[in-house]
Amino acid sequence: MYAALDCVAVLAASTLFAAAAVAQTARDVRGPSPLVAIENEAPARLIVDPPLAEQLAQGLVFIQYTTENLHVVPVFGKGALDVSPRIGHVHITVDDAPWHFVDASGETVIVVGLKPGPHKVLLELADPTHHVIDSKAVSFEIPTPLKK
Repeated sequence: MYAALDCVAVLAASTLFAAAAVAQTARDVRGPSPLVAIENEAPARLIVDPPLAEQLAQGLVFIQYTTENLHVVPVFGKGALDVSPRIGHVHITVDDAPWHFVDASGETVIVVGLKPGPHKVLLELADPTHHVIDSKAVSFEIPTPLKK
């Protein structure tokens, strides 16, 4: 009986230590508090994934992105340059068009209606005055639909 209790105690202790080892803080997940100015902020960085394969096979382009050291929000203008933590938005250009659209949601970018063939989407991380801080391009191919 003592062996069974010892086994249960070891199992409980190891579970507790394992849970503590992988535990994250809110700061780990969300970043620094937006209520406290950050001295010497690290450079902002844009991270972009390739389009999601399942949707791409259907002719839909879903591109997930995230940022480091910058919160994506719909706030614009010179006065917003002094906000800490840093804020900004994303410019999106499809196939080297002479124009772009702006995303200030921080959510997945969705592009529909592209013809089959190769395409490129450029995402540019910009400050509130539209100055580009970082950029990433993703190239992909929209497949030709299968004939039924």
